[in-house]
Amino acid sequence: MRGLVKTVRDGQAAASSGRLRTALAACALGLGLVSAGVLVTPAEAASKPKAEKTATKAKPAKAAKIAASDTVTAFADWVVARHDNAERPFVIVDKLQAAVFVYRPDGTLNAASPALIGFAPGDDSVPGIGERPLAQITPEERTTPAGRFEAGFRANGPRQVLWVDYDAAISLHPVREVTLSDPREHRLQRLKTASPGDNRITFGCINVPDAFFDKVVAPVFKDGDGIVYVLPEARPLHDVFPTLGEDAGFTKASAQGEKKGWRKWFSRRSKDEAEAPAVQPSAPG
Repeated sequence: MRGLVKTVRDGQAAASSGRLRTALAACALGLGLVSAGVLVTPAEAASKPKAEKTATKAKPAKAAKIAASDTVTAFADWVVARHDNAERPFVIVDKLQAAVFVYRPDGTLNAASPALIGFAPGDDSVPGIGERPLAQITPEERTTPAGRFEAGFRANGPRQVLWVDYDAAISLHPVREVTLSDPREHRLQRLKTASPGDNRITFGCINVPDAFFDKVVAPVFKDGDGIVYVLPEARPLHDVFPTLGEDAGFTKASAQGEKKGWRKWFSRRSKDEAEAPAVQPSAPG
């Protein structure tokens, strides 16, 4: 009987000792005194999958998957070869692809992103449109003008935007500036779709994802002005950029641009998109 009692007591002591060792180990872990190689706790074991999940979330956004067209690539090469950017950073806006490409001064592509552009097709702004209230701008006047623009960060109310054509009130800005003005426009959703066909919604401004603006556009232009090139969608390239006519390599690209122009994309709009002009955003487009 005494032997049995002793055995029970020994077992209880061992269990208590085990619990004590576990508690001490846990305290040591909390103080950083026990390395992961010596003692692995459930929390440590669970940390690895959690880290992998975090890494997955940190992958580049969809915008990084956008590839520049042959025309965009050739145009960027032309800009650098001609020193047209005067060794400054530059942006190429491809309206046919509804995408923005940001380049460093040496012509290295920094990053690319989908973009929202003017609702109406066309390469020219209506004279004096920058002075008119948004409510007075008709749907067919909501174009993103093509051309070469001296761009820089300037104030737009309390915030800074990249002004492209100040007189026409055209800027490149994060979608957050207008996304709450009218939820029916679904601007965020439009940026996430694979097709550029639903990216026409603005009054002419160029909208990009918030993260792209904050992490790419703002840092590139923080030290000074740059150039924004908006490629035409209806007119030939050499009409908008006359010196391109001297480069035979753009003759074919220009013809392809006309063939694959805005009519193709505009015709793909859904019924809901066609009704979008009735929406009157209260914030700049």
